[in-house]
Amino acid sequence: MAADSVLKVLFELEGVFIHPSSEEGGSEQDSLISGCLRIVDKDADVLVEYRPLEDSDPSNMLCAGKDSSSVMEWDQCSGEKLLETQQSYETEWDMINAVSFKRRSVTNGEGSLNPAPCLPGSLNPAPCLPGSLNHSSERSRWAFSFSLSDLRCIRVKEQGWSFLLLQLSESCRSPPALHFHQGGSRDFLDSLRRFAVISQAAGEEVCLMVSSPNRALSQSFENLLDENNFGLVNKFRNDPYVTTLGGFSKVTNYIFDAFRGTEEQHQRPPEEVADLLGEVIPGLEINQQEEPGFEVITRMDLGVRPPVSRRDPVSSEEWSRHQDAEGRMINVPLLKQIIFKGGLCHAKRKEAWKFLLGFFPWESTVEERKVLHRDKTDEYFRMKLQWKSVSEQQERRNSKLRDCRSLIEKDVNRTDRTNRFYEGLDNPGLVLLHDILMTYCMYDFDLGYVQGMSDLLSPVLYVMESEVDAFWCFVSFMDQMHQNFEEQMQGMKTQLIQLSTLLRLLDLSFWNYLEAQDSGYLYFCFRWLLIRFKRELSFQDVLRLWEVMWTGLPCQNFHLLLCCAILDSEKQKIMEENYGFNEILKHINELSMKLEIEEILQKAEGIGLQIKSCKDLPASISSILGWDPPAPPPALRTPQRGAACSSPLSRDSSAQNGCSPAFIS
Repeated sequence: MAADSVLKVLFELEGVFIHPSSEEGGSEQDSLISGCLRIVDKDADVLVEYRPLEDSDPSNMLCAGKDSSSVMEWDQCSGEKLLETQQSYETEWDMINAVSFKRRSVTNGEGSLNPAPCLPGSLNPAPCLPGSLNHSSERSRWAFSFSLSDLRCIRVKEQGWSFLLLQLSESCRSPPALHFHQGGSRDFLDSLRRFAVISQAAGEEVCLMVSSPNRALSQSFENLLDENNFGLVNKFRNDPYVTTLGGFSKVTNYIFDAFRGTEEQHQRPPEEVADLLGEVIPGLEINQQEEPGFEVITRMDLGVRPPVSRRDPVSSEEWSRHQDAEGRMINVPLLKQIIFKGGLCHAKRKEAWKFLLGFFPWESTVEERKVLHRDKTDEYFRMKLQWKSVSEQQERRNSKLRDCRSLIEKDVNRTDRTNRFYEGLDNPGLVLLHDILMTYCMYDFDLGYVQGMSDLLSPVLYVMESEVDAFWCFVSFMDQMHQNFEEQMQGMKTQLIQLSTLLRLLDLSFWNYLEAQDSGYLYFCFRWLLIRFKRELSFQDVLRLWEVMWTGLPCQNFHLLLCCAILDSEKQKIMEENYGFNEILKHINELSMKLEIEEILQKAEGIGLQIKSCKDLPASISSILGWDPPAPPPALRTPQRGAACSSPLSRDSSAQNGCSPAFIS
């Protein structure tokens, strides 16, 4: 039944035209039908749909202010207003920054398009065009929908723009030609390739043959891993970010088998596990021998963890008390401290995040910030113009830009779509998310776009509600996160090693347990580190966590202490239930959206204070947390025979005399 149908939009493109005059041989040469082309998954069948849009009606059209200063307040605009030059800082940027919106689309009355049955053997087979069942509307009769399994051939034509002729199976009438006056034909074909095998016909450059879609290709990445004929390590190597950002819960058995081997091999040799992990996480080369110069923690009493309390978020009044008459922020260390202890009320985030992320200097005046903002606005739109002005022909010769655009469009369409700020089709927030990420590719050519970066931008844009402000705050955030997304992933390698070092200090028995389960490398924390817990916490909790971390308190790499806090809370269950490799991975993954942010922050702060109070803190730990290493002990005279401890490296003699060294260097 229609009520039970599950519809998932896989691709959508507006501004696709049908030329009724050419289809019917009419005399109206300029007659065009504009519509929306979609690929949808409905009840496990992939469909191609086309819905004409109603005639332009100013009352049905939403528009954004051309300065894009806000994506929250959208006004209905009349035809004249759309032509007016709105007041913005630089009017020459208006042409670059305009955001258009979708008009109401025509359906068959039930809100969905159901393909009409094909009648094989009929002299006039019923077309696979549901719109043909209702001729009351001139435009709605051009709506159509067909199953991808009925598509046989695509002919690509050019006449100043691209248009496609779709040929269906003999039992179905083929739809009218689709004209891509505004581009997008390549994206449509690329999306079809996800669900069908498309190959060039022999001897015909403009004809693409379409074979029956392989259902495995339309399955999610997680389900693909369940198939034995797909190599896990190859998938991780080819696209580690998609794999990591996806749900681990459905792939744990496969990962378990890959790492643990057969039942007879209860535990792979450590060097073999290290090799496999090096393939799973490129660049993660794990030395089985201790790094030279690193201290090996054998046992250490850290003492009692001190109690920690948190406070209410910083209010607007409290924030204002930290500004002087000219707008400079005063007593910044205290302000950072209270932000760390309680976060910010939402009303002040838009202003405060610019300082926390370094967009605005703390010591700047209001007037200085206005000048800076104007300069940064110019700089942003100059970069935006670079990719906006690239023609379709130029992009065909720029594979990196083409690949970045394709990745961005895919990621934007699946980033925080349950959040009201990004929900719905053609949401203006999605347009800005796309534009900012494309402009970042112009800002950082070397890095470009890597999957996962949209997760970092989404909360920033949500708070800023401004394209320019969100971009420059995102730039500052990416300065911190850059190494996470570099090809060699050196940042991820370093953080995993540092996290393992901290966990060994905090709880050696738990670390030994994980090591015995082939989990000592803590690769199950990879997603936590990659996008700073973005997929583990609710959206509002992510805002709180990030602003706390951006204070830089109470130490550097505070996010590693957050990881330790979560693992500390889960260690009892993991050890008491005797979880193995598979169960640990599954359990950690299932913590997503179940974590209590205030409890984690409180415990992480307590762990930091507990470590800092340690008298003989190893230099490696001090380096990780950014604390000054302990001062070297004063030079000692050569000990006489019978001295209490003859050598700090002599375990036997020291033990006999009551010395118990915790570390061996």
